[in-house]
Amino acid sequence: MSAKSRTMWTFAITSVAVFMATLDNLVVTTALPVIREDLHATIQSLEWTVNAYTLTFAVLLLTGAALGDRFGRRRMFVLGTIAFAGASLLCGLAPTPVVLIAARILQGAGAALLTPGSLAMIQGAFRPADRPKAIGAWSGLAAIAAAVGPFVGGILVEYASWRWIFLINLPMAAITIWIAVRWVPESQDRAHCGRARAR
Repeated sequence: MSAKSRTMWTFAITSVAVFMATLDNLVVTTALPVIREDLHATIQSLEWTVNAYTLTFAVLLLTGAALGDRFGRRRMFVLGTIAFAGASLLCGLAPTPVVLIAARILQGAGAALLTPGSLAMIQGAFRPADRPKAIGAWSGLAAIAAAVGPFVGGILVEYASWRWIFLINLPMAAITIWIAVRWVPESQDRAHCGRARAR
């Protein structure tokens, strides 16, 4: 595969991943009334269903970036996507509010691994002159996900089930992981690796 093709695949999968992570941060709010009725959840449980993801993501974001620099950005991106997908499955099958909250914590951790990795992978894949446009497009997709989140959530709750706001992540994550492993090259922070070897 040519370098240009790898660059475009890198942009495609990182954009899908950050779209998925951003969407799940917001889409759940639309489903809260149905979740409350279906799982007999309290108001506090519903608040934690939202906050568990947001807080975990925020707390672990810098850690996810550091792990990517040290152990490989693609590796952490893939591990984060796997964790996100597994947590999405657990969310979709959750029988109780406690299980749903625990799964949302794992989702936030997965998002904290894949999000900084996706940005770093874009920076490594594009030439310096092309990076601003690529990062702008990447950020724009995150903004679109934030805008359409409630709309997507409303459609899924209305015509399918609240569980599908999580289960829909599984095919997207599977395709993302397959492409990343097959066609996206690994990258690390060379300065960080040099410091680690020096020790």
